[in-house]
Amino acid sequence: MEWFLVFAGLFGFHFATANTTYDYYRLPTALRPRKYNLHILTRLENPEDLQFSGFVKISIQPLENTKNITLHSKYLTIDESQTTLKKISDNPKDNCVTSTSVNEEHEFYILHVCEELLVGVIYELTLAFSGKLNNKLSGYYRSSYKDSAIGETRWLSVTQFEPSHARMAFPCFDEPHFKSIFVISLGHHKKYSALSNMPLNRTTPNDSDPDFVWSEFNDSLPMPTYLVAYSINDFSHKPSTLPNGTLFRTWARADIIEQCDFAAEFGPKILRYFEDFFGLPYPLPKLDQLALPDFSANGMENWGLVTYREFSLLYANNRTSLEDKGSVANIISHEMAHQWFGNLVTMNWWSDLWLNEGFANYVAMLGVGNVHPEWKAMDREFVQDQMITFRLDALESSHPISQPIKSVSDIAASFDGISYEKGAAVVRMMHLFMGEEAFRSGLKSYLEVYAYKNAEQDDLWQSLSKAAHQFDSLPEKYDIKTIMDSWTLQTGFPVINIFRDYSSNTAIISQERFLLNTEAPDSSRKGCWWVPLSYTSQSEKNFNNLKPKAWLECDQDGNSQAIAIQRMPKSDQWVIFNKQMSAICKINYDVQNWKLIIETLTSGNFEIIHQINRAQLIDDILQFAGTGEQDYGLALKLTSYLEKERSYLPWLMALKNLEILGGILQKTDTFGLFKRLMVNLITPIYKYVNGFDDNFNSMKSQDEVLLKTLILIWACQYEVLDCVARAKDYFRRWKSEINPDENNPIPTNLRGIVHCIAIKNGTSEDWEFLWTRYQNSNVAGERRSILSSLGCSLDNNDLKRYLDLIFDPKELIRKQDSAWSFTALASGKVGFPLAKKYFIDNVDTIYKFYYPATKIFTQLFYPFALNLANRTELDEFEEFVELSEESFNGVEDTVQQTLEQIVINVQWMETIYPKFSQSLQDHLSTKS
Repeated sequence: MEWFLVFAGLFGFHFATANTTYDYYRLPTALRPRKYNLHILTRLENPEDLQFSGFVKISIQPLENTKNITLHSKYLTIDESQTTLKKISDNPKDNCVTSTSVNEEHEFYILHVCEELLVGVIYELTLAFSGKLNNKLSGYYRSSYKDSAIGETRWLSVTQFEPSHARMAFPCFDEPHFKSIFVISLGHHKKYSALSNMPLNRTTPNDSDPDFVWSEFNDSLPMPTYLVAYSINDFSHKPSTLPNGTLFRTWARADIIEQCDFAAEFGPKILRYFEDFFGLPYPLPKLDQLALPDFSANGMENWGLVTYREFSLLYANNRTSLEDKGSVANIISHEMAHQWFGNLVTMNWWSDLWLNEGFANYVAMLGVGNVHPEWKAMDREFVQDQMITFRLDALESSHPISQPIKSVSDIAASFDGISYEKGAAVVRMMHLFMGEEAFRSGLKSYLEVYAYKNAEQDDLWQSLSKAAHQFDSLPEKYDIKTIMDSWTLQTGFPVINIFRDYSSNTAIISQERFLLNTEAPDSSRKGCWWVPLSYTSQSEKNFNNLKPKAWLECDQDGNSQAIAIQRMPKSDQWVIFNKQMSAICKINYDVQNWKLIIETLTSGNFEIIHQINRAQLIDDILQFAGTGEQDYGLALKLTSYLEKERSYLPWLMALKNLEILGGILQKTDTFGLFKRLMVNLITPIYKYVNGFDDNFNSMKSQDEVLLKTLILIWACQYEVLDCVARAKDYFRRWKSEINPDENNPIPTNLRGIVHCIAIKNGTSEDWEFLWTRYQNSNVAGERRSILSSLGCSLDNNDLKRYLDLIFDPKELIRKQDSAWSFTALASGKVGFPLAKKYFIDNVDTIYKFYYPATKIFTQLFYPFALNLANRTELDEFEEFVELSEESFNGVEDTVQQTLEQIVINVQWMETIYPKFSQSLQDHLSTKS
């Protein structure tokens, strides 16, 4: 899933008996479900009473004699008068249930049986249940849209079960290692369509209601409950053709079906790519893509029925930006990759979530790069993943990629940037040091051995080690488990310290954990990672051969030892380690080597250094300056070369770092000097991209388009040249259109920038105009862009109104988009104090508004980490956290990470800021 809350823990064997009180958060392993026959009748006719009812027959195999059946159920009404239990193997015989009980904390429904269930016998449990279609974007929930042709609200139902919400739709063994076959029948009004994981087998009449039918689907392959999916809707679809006969369809509401063209074309291509990449065919006879008006994640990989947010699947030509189109492609690729990694082979327990998400994130980049090589998207996606990893994993409050899951909140917290982005980064590192043949051979072996089963990371390591040694891509004395456990089982990443001896042409290489918290104890900086070391010199300039020249190793006790590398370049030449960021680490050099690098960058000969390494040099030196490990004078001198830089990635990395600085500095006396710095940096590149001139048709790559849009955002923010005036002029021209919903003179890729600047410098009338365009738009990407821009206002009344709209239960702004709107508003100088007060005053209500979709709730904390930077603000936020503890259930990690980032901001202001301020003055004086 492109990101999400589960209930369970460490794998173990626990058996409940009639005379014990079972209170472990994992289900007992005495029973295993073999097959579910699931019948659900959904009623969508009365908007005031949207409900479902049905029954499930579960074939159960005892693995241990037991007198209890413990499964999951949440928010369901179970009609116990219809509960039956019988033996169905050998000589069929009725059993019975003596009593039931409920464990609310773990969401268990426990049945105590009359006769002990015996190993070697198969039983069938039948349970009748009913429930409400909720509005929580979890379980079996309702969604709606307005038919643009007649202005009528249409209702639909759909599921979202990952990680632990199948129990909200039917009683089940709701843990990933309980793979079963599912036979699903959906009852619905005959004016609707029914979709599920498998192809439709047949449609039969509903004997009790002539307006209803039963849609019966083929038996599924073995899969966990979190991959079960079904929907009742009145959507249309676009069919696609695959040479192997797989049925491929893309579904959306009828009035936007033309926006499915890109997904209907791209989806089958990426599916075929993964069939070739993994060396295994897609195992199901069909695959449906479903665009939903309301959805908590970007996408969900349900086997055979992949669900998406409309924003994440749809593309409207001339109305969706190129950046959003790339995002659609990456999300589709991510979900297609899951059909193998996650669906065919599923992690045994959520502690290895990264086996699903990290791998899907990484190979999704490969897929997009294969289908659209002209986009050159691979490097961009990787660098952005690495940025997320560096920001999050440099906190003491981070966690390992593979972590023990001991509570419900642990599971919720694991769906984060560590599992996804860091997971992807370690897979890329492994791919690069193993080589293509060994990597793909090992993956294929793993998938073949564990197909339709569950696996743990050690199972993957075993397959990959065997392949690495078979193809001689790893010395025999090394094994994948030893190397990769150092990356997946411990928190953080290393900084590699390079100290050159220029007289002997040697270098001493050592490592320690990199932390942003300058007051962290030395013990927190300990750690050892197996690091593949690649490097090149000023004379060699080979940034393309990424094979390691050496390794930093760990001893049996997990301790690191420095190594010496001989034959370093001459004393007047630089060395650069970690070519193309092939390992997850930061590189800190001695001052002389930094000066040699800066000399090359500022001489105009900077392109001899690969653009990914230029991006890393910028990120590393600004981070080291921020922690006091390097001097800001050195860092500012390095960044000054950007006046000549014309590539996207170095600018992206620089501006992300400078954004953090700007957020802290905007309330200080130094902000005026900082603004001068930004204007000096951005003015040359603003001229290079021709400002607001609509020259997109002449651009040869996505990088050029993305560079232009990135630069214009920052140029307008710092009022470079005519940026603001041109943006306001575009907006005025749009407002003067007779039909602004159909005719928009603003270039598609610049609309978000123009909207924001116009609202920031405009009137309440402008705000109302844009709000009306949002309500009238039928393009998800356009609507999201407008929501972001509405938060740019500097008018208190407009912003207060917007805050009320964001969390209005009527959901004029859909719940899935509300966090996007809030963070946009809270990112502004005027908006943040309003957003902060609103959040603190209403945190309980806001938490309940999202629950159980707490992943969306966590996004509201980002502006606090960016904007709070003095001791008083820290004390106030700590007090707020202490008083609001009950509203942070399931998001404790996010709260702690936010607190730690505020502490880091305070440390920077108290210890680094005076040095930065002086360095900035000195730097600007040399430029004038």
